[in-house]
Amino acid sequence: MQQHDISFKYINKLAIPALITGVAEPLLSTTDLAIVGNINENATESIAAIGIVGAFLSMLIWVFGQTRSGISSIVSQYVGAQKLDEIKNLPAQATVIIVGASMLILGLSYPFAREIFQFYNATGEVLDYSVSYYKIRAFGFPFTLFTIAVYGTFRGLQNTFYPMIIAIVGTVVNIVLDVVLVYGIEGYIPAMHIEGAAYASVIAQIVMALIAVLYLYKKTSISLRFTLPFNKEIPRFINMVLNLFVRTIALNTALYFGTSYATSYGNEYIAAYTIGLNLWLMGAFIIDGYSSAGNILSGKLLGAKAYKILIQLGNRLILYGFLLGVTMAIIGFVFYKPIGTIFTQEKIVLEAFYEVFWVILLMQPFCSLAFIFDGMFKGLGEMKYLRNLLLLATGLIFIPTLLFFNTLDYKLYAIWIAFFVWIIARGLPLIIKFRSKFLRLAKKN
Repeated sequence: MQQHDISFKYINKLAIPALITGVAEPLLSTTDLAIVGNINENATESIAAIGIVGAFLSMLIWVFGQTRSGISSIVSQYVGAQKLDEIKNLPAQATVIIVGASMLILGLSYPFAREIFQFYNATGEVLDYSVSYYKIRAFGFPFTLFTIAVYGTFRGLQNTFYPMIIAIVGTVVNIVLDVVLVYGIEGYIPAMHIEGAAYASVIAQIVMALIAVLYLYKKTSISLRFTLPFNKEIPRFINMVLNLFVRTIALNTALYFGTSYATSYGNEYIAAYTIGLNLWLMGAFIIDGYSSAGNILSGKLLGAKAYKILIQLGNRLILYGFLLGVTMAIIGFVFYKPIGTIFTQEKIVLEAFYEVFWVILLMQPFCSLAFIFDGMFKGLGEMKYLRNLLLLATGLIFIPTLLFFNTLDYKLYAIWIAFFVWIIARGLPLIIKFRSKFLRLAKKN
């Protein structure tokens, strides 16, 4: 009989490297934001441009990056069932499919960059900076998706350590190159400002992809050599990704509305919103450590049909997630003022940011529970339910709430209140469904 370790020590062995990986990923954009936000020329417009492009790139990465969850779910379930040999060729096939699709999207979006960011209400210098930044950053997109697919393979194999190393190296490379290319080195490298930040991110993404290939080749029995025929699980993988694709469109509809409305309020508001959004996303990626542990372990336990242990895992993750969210909120309140000045010295931007930052902090415990169970449901392969839930939460909760408070002229408050109730609408049904389903299966078993 298989032994299943869900101790605090083992959960953290998976969660902490995944947490570090999660923090490192958004630092690619957050570092750009912090470095560019302190230049002497058009800092507010540059921050706004990075926020707008970041929202669009996040949409693309989240849509196509769902390959990580699909690969991780299938691999972890086969690990739990002790049948890994049956799907060894699946990661390579899945990676080729997703990177090929990303190249197609890149080719379609590149010529229409100006039109895309006009759709986000960008105008004038903000629009020019957005186009310039995107036309460089876009070339890192396929490399990012490749690395994400490799992360999914490692997570399915119950390993979060190597993705952590990859992410740390990429982050360090990005930070160093950001400083060098944005500010320049007098007499050697000219200051490239926002374009320098874009080049730094692309180079970091290429470095991460190369290290990912090396680790997968050296540390696992999984090959990246594409072979035919397709694995029997490819149809299930594609179905998972398509469900998550629709779900992520709903998620990014919410992000689009938030970015679009903030842009329409004025440059200082989109700049303040961008800072808040990046901090919120960083919090989400911190929580992703425990979400990843839930994803990895739930898939394995489902494959082994260990339903009682799965319920115990859910109970523990509720506790750990809530405590993590409360801790992040407390840290945010303690360092409330200094956090804003990391990103900009523009007084008008800081005033708009400080006015609503407390709402983002209060969200953190609720975000923790929603994101952790989101990860568990991905590990369980429940992509269809996640799709339907987010469609309903966005269409029936987020958008009406935003529109209502916008009519009251709440500006950034309208956006963050909408996100708050949206998170609750996402998390609560997941906890209820998980417990009702697996308590029943545990009793039968």
